[in-house]
Amino acid sequence: MHAERIIQLKQFLEKDPDDPFLLYALATEYMKGDTEKARFYYEKLLREHPSYVPTYYHAAALYAYLEEQEKAAATYLKGIETAKLAGDSHALRELQSAYANWQFEQED
Repeated sequence: MHAERIIQLKQFLEKDPDDPFLLYALATEYMKGDTEKARFYYEKLLREHPSYVPTYYHAAALYAYLEEQEKAAATYLKGIETAKLAGDSHALRELQSAYANWQFEQED
């Protein structure tokens, strides 16, 4: 986690608090050392910017890491649906692959 980067992102966020990219960047930066803060920002994105496709991949992975498997599955599936609706084939493939890998890991 880079403190300088977090400070900079928070400053940008003060100027534009509804920018989903800034929220996403902040959540991703927090993933490097503070999963609870990362969770806060990912969940804010899921609530306030449900069409922001990149969130789903990382939020689902975070839930899996936190052993919240039902939330992980629901988030992967919602992300797949959202990517389809957005016509984002690249994100769709990534989410489908991540979901399949996650399912495989659940079988162990």
